[in-house]
Amino acid sequence: MADQKEQRVCVKFCFLLGKTAAETVGMLRQAFNDDALGKSQVYEWFSRFKSGNMSTEDMPRPGRPSTGRNDENIAKIKRAIDEDRRKTIDQLSEETNISWSTVQRILTEGLHMRRVSAKFVPRLLGDDQRENRVNVCRDLKSEVQNDPEFLKRIVTGDESWCYGYDPESKQSSSQWKTPTSPRPKKARQVRSNVKTMLICFFDVNGIVHKEFVPPGQTVNQHFYLDVLRRLRESVRRKRSEMWRNGKWLLHHDNAPAHTALTVRQFLTSNNMVIVPHPLYSPDLAPSDFFFVSTDEEKSERKAIP
Repeated sequence: MADQKEQRVCVKFCFLLGKTAAETVGMLRQAFNDDALGKSQVYEWFSRFKSGNMSTEDMPRPGRPSTGRNDENIAKIKRAIDEDRRKTIDQLSEETNISWSTVQRILTEGLHMRRVSAKFVPRLLGDDQRENRVNVCRDLKSEVQNDPEFLKRIVTGDESWCYGYDPESKQSSSQWKTPTSPRPKKARQVRSNVKTMLICFFDVNGIVHKEFVPPGQTVNQHFYLDVLRRLRESVRRKRSEMWRNGKWLLHHDNAPAHTALTVRQFLTSNNMVIVPHPLYSPDLAPSDFFFVSTDEEKSERKAIP
């Protein structure tokens, strides 16, 4: 693209030769094609030359030149952002005494940043919790490598709500249609108000023990103790070999009823070995894949006192 300053000199040259503005526009278009100055620009420069101002430089703009985007201010904004990335442009402008527009340009053009919403995750684990999760995963991996039968010896269980009916999902209600056929319709449905809680324990061979919680009964430590007693009896009857060698392992999550002192004392007194489960780790719980089917059930199950 041709330099506009060079074209201004050409306009001045034509003006001094006595050419008209219209003639100058035609000559510029012939010389510079699509990059030529526009008609209004040429006439503006002719007016300026006629007034006696023969300079081809831009006229100084009112106000002081912008000096906000310098290395010092960029570094100042970066330090403020590193301290707290939730600060708004208003807060940064007030804190650093830099204009709002300058802060905005420093963030977007100088630091190449953009403001985004936080990603939703179920839990934010602390450093100790993350480290414990890694250690537990390493231990489980080591056990599987040392003992190929390790996973077959685990009996895992959890609680989940069972509803009178489940609304038809969007995927299950979808159907093929031609461009001319009408779009299928279905009435809005809500989840059933009729529900009961199911407690189920299973291993690689299938269900070991299951039972429904009586209406109005809370799954607390005392009720869970009775469930464990019935589970032991089911293991004795349905998994007699594991019962005889005493090598079966119990896995459940960290619900309050599962980790109560009386429950832990019962497990210890009956030599029931627990497979460790890190806090807030549904991806390490088989029940969350094979037993609990929806996110709503997970959230309600976690709310059990």
